[in-house]
Amino acid sequence: MQESNEKYIALLRGINLGGKRKLLMADLKALFSKIGFTNIVTYIQSGNVVFESDKKEGNIELAQKIETAILEHFKLDVPVMVRKASEWKQVVSDNPFFKNQNIGIERLHLTLLDKTPAQDLVDDLKQIEFDSEQFEIIGQHIFLCCKDKFSSKSKMTNTLFEKKLKCKSTTRNWKTVMKLSELSR
Repeated sequence: MQESNEKYIALLRGINLGGKRKLLMADLKALFSKIGFTNIVTYIQSGNVVFESDKKEGNIELAQKIETAILEHFKLDVPVMVRKASEWKQVVSDNPFFKNQNIGIERLHLTLLDKTPAQDLVDDLKQIEFDSEQFEIIGQHIFLCCKDKFSSKSKMTNTLFEKKLKCKSTTRNWKTVMKLSELSR
């Protein structure tokens, strides 16, 4: 009996934003295929990829493989976060703000970290006051809830999280999180 492929979700940070680090999704799909992945689906232009792999590699190894291929092929240094589809399903159910019926989906975001941050760094981050934003850190995920829509005035940015938690990060709105969940079934 043949083993089935594992489904994954890869999130690329900071591509196709404001005309910088341009990377066409068709080119990205071709690259994923070239490095051995199958059933590749991209979602919007910001670097969201659902794919399958028959290799038994961990998330970190897959992320490094993708980062290296992007650097070699496109000459772009792009941080990548990878999660198994089964892990993604758990992330969706873990969101403490999503369970609140009074909070609209447009106020919710997810920041993925490349590793679990040290508890003392998490404790230090929790000391910072954010007027219109709340967050909860569970493992390698930061669940964000904004008073209004996320905006350029937000204090909770990838840069802040990377500096304070000493991790790589990338953030997606909850609509994208849910769409990736649907695409990875």
